Amino acid sequence: MTPPSAPSEQPSAFEAATGDQTPSAEPPARREAAVRVAFEGLCQIRRLMNAGHPDPLAIPADWERNQMVRAVALALEAAGIPPSAVDSAGERAATGYRVGPAEQPGAVRVEWLGPAGSGAAQEEPEALRRCAEALRPLGWESLEYRGPRRHRYLEIEPAPLP
Repeated sequence: MTPPSAPSEQPSAFEAATGDQTPSAEPPARREAAVRVAFEGLCQIRRLMNAGHPDPLAIPADWERNQMVRAVALALEAAGIPPSAVDSAGERAATGYRVGPAEQPGAVRVEWLGPAGSGAAQEEPEALRRCAEALRPLGWESLEYRGPRRHRYLEIEPAPLP
């Protein structure tokens, strides 16, 4: 009689951290390696899709323009900026960026969020500036806005094609 086979452990598909997931149980070094591989893949997509541009890495590829939340989240995580996270009840569990759809089509919204009392509101101006600086060389433009209770956020969109 053959012993039962162990369930195969298929690696899960990479998902960029948008700031709305639960904290990763993955060891930090493994996550950093996965982010690095995913970002290198994104750069390769840019090289192939933007081959006619003088600097193909400086403008988002069509894939990114169609998956802006994922593309911006990957770029921020690859830049070493920490994502926010939520616990199993949906409450903020970590301070960092959150990327989601913007109200206007063709843009995403980047916020700096954290648990109550974490000081995220005081970090907001500098943290959002770092986010914008990380995205600028990759062809993403940002505008800072203030919402209710003077909450700052960025609206990110791809730079116009030349």
